[in-house]
Amino acid sequence: MKKLFYLILPVLLCCCKSTVKIEPITITSNDVKDIVSYLASDDLKGRNTGTDGIDTSATYIETQFKAYGVKPYFETYRDNFKVDTLDAFNVVGYLEGNDDKLKHEFIILGAHYDHIGYGKLIEGDSIANGANDNAAGTSAVMTIAKYLAHMKNNKRSIMFALFSAEEKGLKGSKHLAQRLKAEKIDLYTMVNFEMVGVPFKDRDYEAFVTGYDMSNMAEKINAYTESNLIGKSDVAVKYNLFKRSDNYPFYLEFKVPSQTISSCDMSNFDYYHHVDDEVDKLDFNFMASLINKTIPAIENMSNTPTKEIRITNE
Repeated sequence: MKKLFYLILPVLLCCCKSTVKIEPITITSNDVKDIVSYLASDDLKGRNTGTDGIDTSATYIETQFKAYGVKPYFETYRDNFKVDTLDAFNVVGYLEGNDDKLKHEFIILGAHYDHIGYGKLIEGDSIANGANDNAAGTSAVMTIAKYLAHMKNNKRSIMFALFSAEEKGLKGSKHLAQRLKAEKIDLYTMVNFEMVGVPFKDRDYEAFVTGYDMSNMAEKINAYTESNLIGKSDVAVKYNLFKRSDNYPFYLEFKVPSQTISSCDMSNFDYYHHVDDEVDKLDFNFMASLINKTIPAIENMSNTPTKEIRITNE
């Protein structure tokens, strides 16, 4: 009888393990504020490419990814490249999909973590902290990574890419897009996060996607979240913001839906590339709410049997 018990025990443990339900976590305003406050601190001096500040920022992101259980996609988290004579590096994390077939398809969640360093001196302050641009977007990618690494429910593989040298002409995203294209990865879609730190006051949606009419991404996000979360910004169309952030190199290389989610089209934020783009200008309750509402859309993207988000207009 004792021998029979020990034979059955592994089966019982296996059955128990398979029925364990992982409870979702909620991203809090403090989660977001902690990340933005670190990256946009005066100590990092505006996170310009090639500086000690951006090196420290990259190390911070790497440490957080490791704590979340997000693995490096390459041998290390850093994807190194050159900007003229400057050493630059994206930070790239990875969650492998749990479906034998779908794990070969990739979703990239991206944001740039660099900024311009210094700006015009105003009242003794010349550090362009870049809280909204784009510590805010970086915090969105990092907290979504935290959530998804906790849940482990993604069938497709997800890459978390924090780009450097965006402010120097989308250099980091261009480098990574070309590198991944050479690897021939099967990229399903790329979702970029840019300036998500302040809400709109006069819209019936909470954020917009650039290149709204180029794919059905907005429609699908709204369907996945059962809301009117994403809308179309005429200001974004006017200034062609689709081509001005890190989604664009992925569109050029892969010709798949590659778009930026933002809650700022310059009509509701006065501190673009300004030394007053500081932590105290951001609405962290709004940011946490937007991230929590976006997460179900990312989960659905990673788990649908087919690629439902498609280019609609070349």
